[in-house]
Amino acid sequence: MKSPSGQDPDASAAEIKKRGKASGVKVRRATLEDIPGIYACEIAAYPQVPPHTLPAARELQFEIEAFPDGQLVAVMDGTVVGYASSLIVQLDDDSPWYSWGEITGNGTFSTHSPSGDTLYGADIAVHPDFRGRGISKKLYEGRKRILRRFNLRRMVAGGRIPGYREHAGSITAEEYVARVIRGELRDPSLNAHLHAGYHVRSVHMGYARDEQSLNYATFLEYLNPNFSPERRSIAGAPLKRPVRRIRVCAAQYEMRRVSSWEEFEQQVDFFVSTAEQYNSHFLCFPELFTAQLFSMMPPTMQPLEAVRELASMADRYKEMFVKRAKDSGIFIIGGSHPVVVDGEMLNVAHLFTPSGNVYTQSKLHITPNERAEYGIQPGNGLHIFDTGHARIAILVCYDVEFPELARILTLAGAEVLFVPFSTDERKAYLRVRYTAQARAVENMVYVVLSGNVGNLPQVDNFLINYGEAIICTPSDFAFPPDAIAAKADFNTETVVISDLDLGALEQVRELGSVRPLRDRRPDLYHIAPREPVKIVRTR
Repeated sequence: MKSPSGQDPDASAAEIKKRGKASGVKVRRATLEDIPGIYACEIAAYPQVPPHTLPAARELQFEIEAFPDGQLVAVMDGTVVGYASSLIVQLDDDSPWYSWGEITGNGTFSTHSPSGDTLYGADIAVHPDFRGRGISKKLYEGRKRILRRFNLRRMVAGGRIPGYREHAGSITAEEYVARVIRGELRDPSLNAHLHAGYHVRSVHMGYARDEQSLNYATFLEYLNPNFSPERRSIAGAPLKRPVRRIRVCAAQYEMRRVSSWEEFEQQVDFFVSTAEQYNSHFLCFPELFTAQLFSMMPPTMQPLEAVRELASMADRYKEMFVKRAKDSGIFIIGGSHPVVVDGEMLNVAHLFTPSGNVYTQSKLHITPNERAEYGIQPGNGLHIFDTGHARIAILVCYDVEFPELARILTLAGAEVLFVPFSTDERKAYLRVRYTAQARAVENMVYVVLSGNVGNLPQVDNFLINYGEAIICTPSDFAFPPDAIAAKADFNTETVVISDLDLGALEQVRELGSVRPLRDRRPDLYHIAPREPVKIVRTR
């Protein structure tokens, strides 16, 4: 039985392939009923891309509803075997490039503007079982018909260059593209775009997360030979590069004796109220600042027993921060707290959102003291939290001393790294401080440190605490001269607050005095996680 769209849900791509070209290929407008077929084609066309990063049914629905005429499907015997998505925009010539997220409204096509003069090709793909049959050519012809119908000046796109990985290090991305254009090299994606009539205006990094292309992409343009400027009586306002700024607050938390949970909450409330008063988007607490609650326990209690008692308070800790995140409207990184998972003691950072949700990031590298005194074990997995304000990640103290983690997170899209830490003396603090600054410089990200100060005389492993809350930036002309956005005075209870310009990160990665992300040498080395970084869209 066929669906309302005429698509046979029981017909697989393999079955259609066996039937050959009997019924031919038809390119038509996509409908909402085509969404399952488009998604299946998408998954098959991009096997190297984690499925959760591809537009899902909800995003595909947004695209079709925003601009129905711009969404095309290629259908053979009722089955979707290819698709092309596009929207109309008016680009700002002062912003020579845009990321995929900027130009598509993060896949929602909320940036579609009927008064624009440019057709942006968001995506085009053909099921691998049907390649080599001229289907992509028919889809491109469909896009050109859209150009003519809406009298658009041009069609632009960001094109992958997956073949560049084999040449990276020996030649630049620009040199690689030039050789492909001259016919000296071949690239499966770029050659297809050139064959379709596009020409390359420039090459940029950071257009989209694409490991095969090392995050490079070509800025492609096809001029409409039939464009009539006289017919465009109303000019659209160009799509300006969005201004993306966040305000972050880092706590410098004094460890002092408390006699009740309520007293502990009062100290927490000081930081939440301060961050709220100064209109912060994010507030970060230190690592294991909840160890302050050890002071409520008998002084004779052994460390292993004490940390298990502290772990038993995890639900109360979560309830406290869930309420405060909801009441304040702030994303709160609640430092870290010991949590028992499958019988093992983990040091777990928690992100509390204004909607009342809780997300976690375990500490991955454990110091000898943590193992010996508290029996803490290393966790697993890296996460990026897409909060809507910024894409953030959390590295708990010792984790920031391992450059691989920050580089993997940066390449997966992280813009701000929050580092809750706890150190007892100056040398320990400086290890965290210097490596955090290095992570900011080498990855061109912001790194926010929040630490403990003060002392707990009755608690052996927290007798003294030495720290300085600080917000590190990349080191280039767009940032402070010493690459520090803000820092606190040593060993006093306070906060540091700073506005962070996320757009500056994109620009310095592309135009900076040095460009370490662009100038990597994957021909000499390769850094990749054994398990993909999990991208979490917070609610």
